[in-house]
Amino acid sequence: MNTEVSFASLDLAPAVQRAIEEVGYEQPSPIQARSVPHLLAGRDLLGVAQTGTGKTAAFAWPTLSRIDLDKTKPQVLILTPTRELAIQVSEAYQRYAGKLSGFRIVPIYGGQEYGGQLRQLRRGVHVVVGTPGRVMDHIRRGSLVLDQLQTLVLDEADEMLRMGFLDDVEWILQHVPEQRQTALFSATMPPPIRKVAETYLTDPSEVRIKAETATVEHTEQRVCLVRPVDKLEALTRILETENFDGMLIFVRTKNATVELAERIEARGFTCDALNGDMNQSARERTVGRFRSGSLDILIATDVAARGIDVPRISHVVNFDIPYDTEAYIHRIGRTGRAGRTGKAITFVSLREQRLLRAIERATRSPIEQLEVPGHKQLAKHRIEAFKQQMQEILSGDQELDFFRKLICDFADESGCSTEDAAAALAFLQQRKRPLQPPPDKKKMKPQKPAKPVKADKALPRTPDSELERYRIQVGREHGATPGHIVGAIANEAGLASRHIGRIQLYDRYSTVDLPHGMPSQVLRHLKRVRICQLPMAIRRDDGRPSEARPGGRPRRDKPRHDKPQHDKPQHFAKEAAQAR
Repeated sequence: MNTEVSFASLDLAPAVQRAIEEVGYEQPSPIQARSVPHLLAGRDLLGVAQTGTGKTAAFAWPTLSRIDLDKTKPQVLILTPTRELAIQVSEAYQRYAGKLSGFRIVPIYGGQEYGGQLRQLRRGVHVVVGTPGRVMDHIRRGSLVLDQLQTLVLDEADEMLRMGFLDDVEWILQHVPEQRQTALFSATMPPPIRKVAETYLTDPSEVRIKAETATVEHTEQRVCLVRPVDKLEALTRILETENFDGMLIFVRTKNATVELAERIEARGFTCDALNGDMNQSARERTVGRFRSGSLDILIATDVAARGIDVPRISHVVNFDIPYDTEAYIHRIGRTGRAGRTGKAITFVSLREQRLLRAIERATRSPIEQLEVPGHKQLAKHRIEAFKQQMQEILSGDQELDFFRKLICDFADESGCSTEDAAAALAFLQQRKRPLQPPPDKKKMKPQKPAKPVKADKALPRTPDSELERYRIQVGREHGATPGHIVGAIANEAGLASRHIGRIQLYDRYSTVDLPHGMPSQVLRHLKRVRICQLPMAIRRDDGRPSEARPGGRPRRDKPRHDKPQHDKPQHFAKEAAQAR
């Protein structure tokens, strides 16, 4: 983490600065500290940084600082490889533009109806975030006019290359104003990306952030895949069922430390907040209570937790997964010290699994999944804890004669047994936290876990023997290209392009080879996904004709052989351009 650069020194627009302060970020990350000055100055930028280094803010803050809110034509265009990243970037811009009155942004990506995108573009926007294929479609339609464009950002350029979108990206670069600022961010710099940078960037500043890797030997790492709305409930259950001594919980912002501490304390746990707004004496008192054991849980930000060395920390919980992999390593390093074993638990939502994969690469190991404890586990733990409390009272030196007489008198007066009287007393004692919690009315939905990524290795392409053929009801006559098909399936099914096999284009339908055993819910979703404004209506290919000619006779389409049929993603965009 950078310890010398402050937000105040970055010279951002006052409204953007206020939004950052309100969100509660305390210090810029290295990629932010080094990129923002160049982008604010209008320089082109080549940024080499891994996922999880905070690069979205690195280009969002300076581009927002330069936006003219009186102009309602797009001034910033961000290209992303996937719809998830487009949504994530759009949400980040909304957060940082909280003090910019009238600011408008629209994410545009395949699989979404054109109608809503067209309405927002007609209304006027300042920033557009989109996937290459859909951005191309809107430029061709004339619905995305970029004559006022100031800045073009290529986010995760190497991922766009891997997914076969590089030719689309170059087409877009050729259809935007020459007088513009261009920023290209990539985790790696393969030759095709280097060539794009040399061709389309003008005398760029170059920022490289070295990815730190570390092996955390004494810390057991687990990940809890939950929706953001379920995080507090999941944390509460973990607090009840994990045997911990001292727990350090990390959040991203100063505001979140106070808010989460209040909500956890309201649920019966002893905790406090630690953030950069506290003076030194208050900080020392809080850390002292945590060290002595009068405080079990500490909620902190990365900056506020610096310098904390408390041996009793048995657990670190990342309530908010850090954007910076280096921050993750520092966080979990607070436990498992001096030869002790520690535990680290990280909450991750569906959209944050990219950050999880970056962390797995940084720690050189896959992270085991932790299931959120259910009501049966809670009941078992509460009953055991209740019995333990009773045993401690019986084994101690407490005077119980008064209470024995009270129970016996109550039993005589009410005509019940002493067991019934004791049961009534136990019921009263556990009323606020039932020993037998009711079954979950709405089960917390775990997010689908990301597949572990081994360091320095890419997963191999799925062999043809493990693929089966599917048919989709969109073909060459509808304007479909292999690039459209790959983009729709990769974005909507979360399937990497290397696992998508051969694609055959016919006049009125197409076939695509996908891995065996595609989940039924994914196929149901893909049926409704649109390509060229038509639903895919995907189904396993059983050889039956896909449609009938007028009069009822089946039509048997044959593939056209005047264009090559490619099965490698990097060719898709090129073929798309040729076919049109």
